[in-house]
Amino acid sequence: MTELAHDRTLTVELGERSYPIHIGVGLLNRSDSFVPYLAGSQVMIVTNETVAPHYLDTLRSSLPEHLDVRAVVLPDGEQYKTIEQVGRIWDALLEAGFNRRCTLIALGGGVIGDMVGYAAASYQRGVAFIQVPTTLLSQVDSSVGGKTGVNHPLGKNMIGAFWQPKAVVVDIATLTTLPARELSAGLAEVVKYGFIRDAAFLAWLEQNMTALRRVEPEIVAEAIAKSCQIKANIVAEDETEQGVRALLNLGHTFGHAIEAHQGYGNWLHGEAVGAGMAMAATLSHQLGWISADALERTKKVIESAGLPLVAPTGMSSDDFLTRMRLDKKNVDARLRLVLLNDLGDACVSDATPIETLRQLLDDYPRG
Repeated sequence: MTELAHDRTLTVELGERSYPIHIGVGLLNRSDSFVPYLAGSQVMIVTNETVAPHYLDTLRSSLPEHLDVRAVVLPDGEQYKTIEQVGRIWDALLEAGFNRRCTLIALGGGVIGDMVGYAAASYQRGVAFIQVPTTLLSQVDSSVGGKTGVNHPLGKNMIGAFWQPKAVVVDIATLTTLPARELSAGLAEVVKYGFIRDAAFLAWLEQNMTALRRVEPEIVAEAIAKSCQIKANIVAEDETEQGVRALLNLGHTFGHAIEAHQGYGNWLHGEAVGAGMAMAATLSHQLGWISADALERTKKVIESAGLPLVAPTGMSSDDFLTRMRLDKKNVDARLRLVLLNDLGDACVSDATPIETLRQLLDDYPRG
């Protein structure tokens, strides 16, 4: 992959816990991407069986020789985002005698990042970690903001903690080994930012979607930087999701229901969110909040990213509602949904009548 004209660095502003997001090509090969953020001399790299053959040795070799560097390689897939796999990280840390000044490095996609963050939050009541996201989805979403955790059979991300990384290192070169399906899954989170907060960015995405899917470096870098900046701004406003941060869940209440019902990993997270955003936009239109033209434009953007617009065959309205009632945004048993007032303007609402929601679910196309 060709070099960028210049690397980009953003900051998540959280006072004493602020941290940088570095975006560039070849950052995995550079010691200065990591050394400033190490708490001590003990480093545990955690990755998975898919990523390890591509990037584990590269990351190891970029770290100074005097460090005590170990590695844990976990199985790959959303179905392995469990407390049992986090236990393997804790086991490795304890067996190596790692202390409170150790640093964990999450090398992989969102599953690895979430599990390593949770392991770091809980090991000896909190140690440092660095996010090195290798999928587009994790580069623009899950690596930023400090949400960590694991899935439960009854709901996605129901067990976890808020624990911010010391840095996020985004090496765009890792996208060259990413399957097209995974790239599209990442684009779901990119277009989400346009839908919820930035109509101009949404228009830019419509113009540049082909280049994004071809992984043209400058275009991808711009999309990642813009996405991360929007998320960083929202996280700085509302770190623990008491208010505006819930907007980041556009499509996720529907999407998480799909993932849990279908079995984690059968639908990729971004695919489920893509369909979920289409469902949320459809409901917004039915409530009279967005126009038919805005709904059609929403669907076209989602489809152009290579994402599904339909819900899974065989998933009933009751299946949806059972899972949606477990959503973390819900308060006092009231179902709260992220909906659209307009393109670039989202809101959280608990005012949708259950009969209206059920009608949407009954009528929504399956495929």
